[in-house]
Amino acid sequence: MQTTLLRKFRFALLLLVLAPLLAYAQHEPPVERIRLESKLLGKAIDYSILYPVNYRRAGNEEKKFPVVYLLHGLTGHHTNWVERTGIALYATHHDLFLVMVEGENGWYTDSATAPTDKFESYILQELMPDVEKRFRVSTERGGRAIAGLSMGGYGSLKFAFKFPSHFALAASMSGALGAATWTDGELKSLEFIRQSLLKTFGPAGSTTRAANDLLKLTREVSAAGIKSLPLIYLDCGTEDILFSGNRSYADLLLERKIPHEFRQLPGNHSWQYWDQQIQAILGVASRNLTPPK
Repeated sequence: MQTTLLRKFRFALLLLVLAPLLAYAQHEPPVERIRLESKLLGKAIDYSILYPVNYRRAGNEEKKFPVVYLLHGLTGHHTNWVERTGIALYATHHDLFLVMVEGENGWYTDSATAPTDKFESYILQELMPDVEKRFRVSTERGGRAIAGLSMGGYGSLKFAFKFPSHFALAASMSGALGAATWTDGELKSLEFIRQSLLKTFGPAGSTTRAANDLLKLTREVSAAGIKSLPLIYLDCGTEDILFSGNRSYADLLLERKIPHEFRQLPGNHSWQYWDQQIQAILGVASRNLTPPK
């Protein structure tokens, strides 16, 4: 009798674990790769999307889903999220439409030196309109979030301060938040990063650096501007090389009385850490974005 009950319990537990995946099995593959012909970048560029489980369910044909735009890190690609984390499984627990953006090594900024590296303008003027035209996603601020890791964490929070009317939530994991202020001396042993920053922001003192300096944007935002900001979320591993910068930035947010959530957790600058924390960010997005309607 006990053996039979134990088997039934194990079977029920297995069904509970597999239920989200079985829901996907009834539909087309959840991940799709989209090619966009970008005039701003002067080339075709891909992005990936991840459908919510309920996107194609009967009765939801007219619903628009909250959307999260995900930004990868330096040397990364839009495919990293699916290839290096369990995001396809984690997303089954949330009614979120995920867009995984390709930003190359352009710091999600319009370059000071490369005329066709307009990654900030590309996201706002081409990518987001393309997503909203192709898919049933929210076109309202309350249904949009932007999040990223490392370089993408910097990009996400920069979008929050430069374009607060676009997003209800901006989230950063292990963000390279001081990127626009880093000097040659600080990067003398990190030549690739130094070159990528010079290509994007130009030399020290450039107008592009000033316009995209997240620390400056945060220090100088007005009291009225603070009220219009999206919710700011950031986390960083305590063993991460970028931890002190994230800790200092959280202190700056406190000083400016900017509403935010900061988590410092065990971990370093690694996919093991980001795989853990993307789950937290999806949860924050679910709680703070307007649900499907």
